[in-house]
Amino acid sequence: MTPQEAVAYIESYQWSATRLGLDRTRELLARLGDPQKRLRFVHVAGSNGKGSTCAMVESILRAAGYRTGLYTSPHLLDFCERIQVNGQPIRPTQLAAATEQVKRQADAMEDHPSQFELATAIAMVCFAAAGCDPVVLEVGMGGALDATNVIERPLVAVITNIGLDHTEYLGDTLEQIAANKGGIIKPGCPVVCYPSDPRALATLQTMARAAGAPCHCVAANAAVCLQSGLTGQTFTLQGRTYSLALAGAHQVRNAAVALATIEQLRRQGFAVTYDQEAEGLRTVRWPARMEVLRQEPLFLLDGGHNPQCAQALADALATALPGQTVTILLGVLADKDYPRMLDLLVPFGHRFVCITPPNDRALAATALQAALADRGCDARAYETLTDAVDDVLADPGPVVAFGSLYTAGLVRQQVLARLQQTDPA
Repeated sequence: MTPQEAVAYIESYQWSATRLGLDRTRELLARLGDPQKRLRFVHVAGSNGKGSTCAMVESILRAAGYRTGLYTSPHLLDFCERIQVNGQPIRPTQLAAATEQVKRQADAMEDHPSQFELATAIAMVCFAAAGCDPVVLEVGMGGALDATNVIERPLVAVITNIGLDHTEYLGDTLEQIAANKGGIIKPGCPVVCYPSDPRALATLQTMARAAGAPCHCVAANAAVCLQSGLTGQTFTLQGRTYSLALAGAHQVRNAAVALATIEQLRRQGFAVTYDQEAEGLRTVRWPARMEVLRQEPLFLLDGGHNPQCAQALADALATALPGQTVTILLGVLADKDYPRMLDLLVPFGHRFVCITPPNDRALAATALQAALADRGCDARAYETLTDAVDDVLADPGPVVAFGSLYTAGLVRQQVLARLQQTDPA
């Protein structure tokens, strides 16, 4: 099996065509010898910020000398990005070998695993083979019935910001969504929570008490920002000062959650110093999350995909570019609350360039253009991403690309390639 054949095999089993549940993943992993039982995990669920929080926790643990695993989704360009060992994506040959091993077992099952279930099993095989300890494991969707929830009691269960997302699967109230995310809480397992809406936190605290799990809710003002900008920020927490390579006030709160998670690991015997925490946060990288691709004129890329992300971007623009408007390159999925996203972003855009994300759930660029025109906006739709990127790179002012991680990787690739051509140095 080649790496290309491995990815094609995984992607041929769409998750949306399969019923939710853990039975298939449990059977598949059992057929593989239960590699997950040889690993220890930090398990991270949430609506927003879980990927960034995972990246911070992993970066700190790696700075402390641990051999880390990191499992996240989706990828930007290369499937191997989803499965990282010591901060590096696995090699394509490793993906192919693990996929071939998983395929033999999955194809023998009466109820074939879905795409994400296959990917999760492949990750477990890779992490076990690499001897990772610990693995920072991001939930794909929800928590209770997510394939990652087949693991036994994690070292720490982390719940990041809770918002109304995937409501067709997780429920249409914050309490229902929190209950689903809180499904990763296991008996006696310490829980760390982001300062979410009080209704969500109350649900999580109730679930933690029922499981006999100590619950640590990070206060919204626990970390105090000293300096912020689009290229990073500095904050204090419990009398210590940290530099963070990620932008946005929400990332300071995510960092506070990551540090609270490290504290829970420290209580379980993990040796992590303040200097190693600081190094991990200073060097953490999480592409396409408020990432500056060009300083002057500004080109800011953010793979946000829901109203909570749009609000975070609006807050960052209001702080970094007070009184200014920008050109916004935008592509969204039709099943997201894009009308609310548009309402939040319209005040910051004097011109919109619309694209269709490469996803079967995408909203057509022409439909997005019409929605913006209804709001009185100057909007243009393009059939190809290349034409849209040509348009915005010719703009003499600041540009923001937003709307979907399914687009962000391609935008990042094209913009960086184009900038390198114009400025090879």
